[in-house]
Amino acid sequence: MNDPSTGSQDKEFTSALIVDDHPLFCDALSMTLQAVADIREIQTAASLEQALNHVAEHGSPDMVVLDLNLPDVDGLDGLVRLKTAAQVPVIVVSSMADDRVISSTIRAGAAGFIPKHSQREVFRAAFEALRAGDVFTPNGFVALDESSDKAMNHDVALTRLATLTRQQARILQLICEGKLNKQIAYDLTIAETTVKAHVTAIMRKLGVQSRTQAVLIAKEASFSSVLQDTQ
Repeated sequence: MNDPSTGSQDKEFTSALIVDDHPLFCDALSMTLQAVADIREIQTAASLEQALNHVAEHGSPDMVVLDLNLPDVDGLDGLVRLKTAAQVPVIVVSSMADDRVISSTIRAGAAGFIPKHSQREVFRAAFEALRAGDVFTPNGFVALDESSDKAMNHDVALTRLATLTRQQARILQLICEGKLNKQIAYDLTIAETTVKAHVTAIMRKLGVQSRTQAVLIAKEASFSSVLQDTQ
C-alpha cells in the first residue's frame, strides 16, 4: 500500500539511525543494512531520548530503524515521537510480531514492520518496498478488522497522538507519570504558564476535556493493553 510519509517513489537511502539498546544486535543490523540496502552512514542510539537528541543535534537521517522495547519507552509513544521529530520513514524491527502489534504499529505511522532475526532477504524486500513508497509487512501478517471497537479505539488513539509535537509528547509522558504542571516545568526548565499552554493544546489535539482523559488516550496506545487483547 502507498504511504505518503515514506517519501517519493524510488527514494534512495544513504544514512540510517538504528535505535536499539542491544549493542550486538545493532552491529548485526548495521551489517545487514550495508549488505542489502548499501547504507554506509549508520548511527546508533540505545534509547529514545538518545535518538531524539541525535536528531535535534545532527539533523534527521534518511530513515530510522526502531526497536519497540527500549528502556525509556511505554508502548507506541516512542514511534510516534520519533516519527514526529525526524519526519522520515521509520521501520520497526521487533520480536513482538503479533498481528495486533503489527497493525497498531502501522496505524501509528511506521513505514514497515520486520520481525527481529528475520533473514536478510526479508530486510531486502522491506527496503525495496520502502523505496517504492509502500508499507512493508511480513509474510503471514493478517490485518485486523478495523471495524471492531477495539481496533478503532487503538486507531483513534494513535492518530491523535501522532499530531503532538515533540515537546507536547514529552509533557504528556510526564502527565502520565502523575506529575503536576509545576513539576513538569521544573523537569523541562520552562515556565509553568508554558506548560499550561501546552497542556491545553494537548487536550485540544486529543479531543479530551481533562488530564485524566488525556492519560487514557495515551494508555490506549500502549503495548501493555495491546498484548492483553491477544491473550
